[in-house]
Amino acid sequence: TMYIIEGTKKALLIDTGTRCDSLDKIVRKITSKPLEVVVTHGHFDHTGNIGYFSSVFMHKGDLAMVQGQGYKGKINFVNEGYVFDLGDRKIEVCYTPAHTPGSIILLDRANGDCYSGDAFGSNQVWLQLQPLSPITDYIKACKRMLTLIDNGIPRIYCGHYVYLKKPIGKEYMTKMLTLAEELKNGTAKDIKPFRSDAPLAGYHGPLIASKEDIAIVYDPEILK
Repeated sequence: TMYIIEGTKKALLIDTGTRCDSLDKIVRKITSKPLEVVVTHGHFDHTGNIGYFSSVFMHKGDLAMVQGQGYKGKINFVNEGYVFDLGDRKIEVCYTPAHTPGSIILLDRANGDCYSGDAFGSNQVWLQLQPLSPITDYIKACKRMLTLIDNGIPRIYCGHYVYLKKPIGKEYMTKMLTLAEELKNGTAKDIKPFRSDAPLAGYHGPLIASKEDIAIVYDPEILK
């Protein structure tokens, strides 16, 4: 899922999808404002169309993924606290590694919105992909998001919105945190082998832990 935020001076495209012919022209049908492009992380389903744009913003932790896709444009690095100033709207970067080493979320504090990419998943978060992060990184990210929710950002627009068709909220994040802590403590109950034909699904015996309507796919190594 791609999002466009338009301010009085600039517009921001969040993620570029997988396959979308002439994405630059499609964006121009929506906004004529000067455009900046940011990717929430380096996986191809979020960066597949960056080639239509001469520059992109991202966290350096996922640089190797983007370089591996042959991108020839300018890469601008963002980190914790970077702000995209669109005029009347300001979009702030928060660094939340776990899904990937360079995962970021984007905060529109004035409007109470967060754009999360895959940092917290879309009913299911993947933590089984190389390079792996410890489960403690994901727990830290979930706790931080819950604090942000309590401080005025109740809506989270995820990276695969079609699966949910509504923003994520506090209930979702609370369940994700609980399941992640159960995995860490060895008390998670519903665990099975994970099977998927997705290109990025992982090939080292990943498992899936479920709790009600959410799940964490993980490599057992992240629990060590």
